[in-house]
Amino acid sequence: MSFRFLAVVDPAGGLSAEAVLQWDAALGDAHMHGQLVSATLVVLASERTPSMLLADGSLLLGHVFAKEGLRIQDARQFPAFKDATEARRHLIEQYWGPYLLVQPDDERGGVTVLREPSPHSDVSCFYGLQDGVGFVTSDIALAERIGLYRRQIDWDAILRRLAFPQHKSARTALAGVHELLPGQALRLKGSEATTSQMWTPWAFVTPDARHRNADDAAADVRQAVSTATETLASIDRAILLELSGGLDSSIVGTSLRSTHTPIVCTSLVTTVPGADERAYAVQIADQLGVELHTETLHIDDAQFEFDVHPQCTVPRVGVLQHAVDRVMLAAAARHDIDAFFSGGGGDTIFCALDTAAPAADAMHVLGPAAGMAAVRDLATLHQCTLLKASRLTLRKLRRAAGADRPPDRSFLPPSIDTPHIDPHPWAVAPSDALPGDRERIRSLAICQAYRDSLARGEALTMRMPLLAQPVVEACLRTPSWMWIAGGKNRAVARAAFADRLPPDILHRRSKGTFMSYLGAVYRRNRAPMRDFLLQGRLQQEGLLDTTAIAEFMRHDSPERGEAFTRIFDLCMVENWVRHQP
Repeated sequence: MSFRFLAVVDPAGGLSAEAVLQWDAALGDAHMHGQLVSATLVVLASERTPSMLLADGSLLLGHVFAKEGLRIQDARQFPAFKDATEARRHLIEQYWGPYLLVQPDDERGGVTVLREPSPHSDVSCFYGLQDGVGFVTSDIALAERIGLYRRQIDWDAILRRLAFPQHKSARTALAGVHELLPGQALRLKGSEATTSQMWTPWAFVTPDARHRNADDAAADVRQAVSTATETLASIDRAILLELSGGLDSSIVGTSLRSTHTPIVCTSLVTTVPGADERAYAVQIADQLGVELHTETLHIDDAQFEFDVHPQCTVPRVGVLQHAVDRVMLAAAARHDIDAFFSGGGGDTIFCALDTAAPAADAMHVLGPAAGMAAVRDLATLHQCTLLKASRLTLRKLRRAAGADRPPDRSFLPPSIDTPHIDPHPWAVAPSDALPGDRERIRSLAICQAYRDSLARGEALTMRMPLLAQPVVEACLRTPSWMWIAGGKNRAVARAAFADRLPPDILHRRSKGTFMSYLGAVYRRNRAPMRDFLLQGRLQQEGLLDTTAIAEFMRHDSPERGEAFTRIFDLCMVENWVRHQP
């Protein structure tokens, strides 16, 4: 991970050069260096973390780009701001990139930190208060090593994680540690930590912001994806492009054709059928003029008990993710690359909804006559009758806005109380929000949790250009019904790159899956996983229904649909808590 920092805030103004030297020594890392920014703020950062001191004394960590992709490397490229609030707003509205803005406030003895809005970037940001001293860091282990934090499990947060596995929250699973979410500003002052929302996806789905025709939408999406992909590639020495063979990673791949950064292409296969996409992936590698390398995922590569990276503040790295991390990191070492590129997040950002919401949006905004065209597109997309598509659309129009998904109580004790969770800030919709916008923005909030599951991003940079701020905004401006035009999913993205994508990829509807692989892993590890759960810390805390687990896992084969993946999820949480004090 290239972005590594620790900011220490002491409102009493007791920081000094001696403290910087003491903490440098405590970290014992030749690549980390501290600097006294003000009497109340010390920042320690790795030498690979770009930093820029602005005219008002603020510190900008990371990479910042103008909308057209120009990299900002000189503070004089920014205009003069009348106050700190204007500086934050200007940065959010006019620039993008993996960055963090740290604004000291000596007069009031505090600090404000702004995190860029992308749902996935190279920026992690956690914070806490300990004995009146605040810390903000990319890696909680740094705060531990200088004595500002002592690791402790938040068991209430663990229960929430078990009941709401997809929910992303500012609350981590470590007591006293919170995450600053994308697009938020954090204010640390005295014994208080407050956050405010500086960027919201709802600003880009309003009638004034919405694209009126599909051609404009496609042009906007193409420009945003191409610029974001090429710009991010320009700051890396060599990249490994993970080609799944699907539309999303292929769009990222074809957008790299103009980059001068060396590219290595890989495609992942398994020793059981279902995931081999090389026939599609090789077509993108050919476009880039490079060889397609194959990485094989063996059954023995999958482990349910493994070391957890100290930066993992929530249990998110599961059996499949860990196996893929190991294989991809080995490939990165062989090819000497410093960044991974992926099409991750494409399902969400290209509005691949599996409900009638896009047709309901069209009916609501365009009226019955034009809305019926979207209903026909919906019927074609899902290969159902026009009558069924119409009925589902009307039901979606009449039904009140749905809440977050209900808790998953499978394998939890029947007597345990369902925990309350606060909605994600992005999931709080305006009263007049369209059904499709509610669903895709809720999915966008879930995307923030995706970064937590990719531990290889802690060793090397993990780039997901489709979740860069300009791409997110361009796709949100595109109404949901345009994404199913002609009965195709991701229709606008297909139109945007129709002249670049090979026909086999442009028109494909199916995609490979790892379910057969996971089924084989389950059969191989069923008995030890059962013992792992029945004799673990979760059951000691009374968080598992051990009788239900034992009964379910008597079966040698995962015969009941995908229910066995819940066992993997429980093992992931159990593994995380076993690696905490």
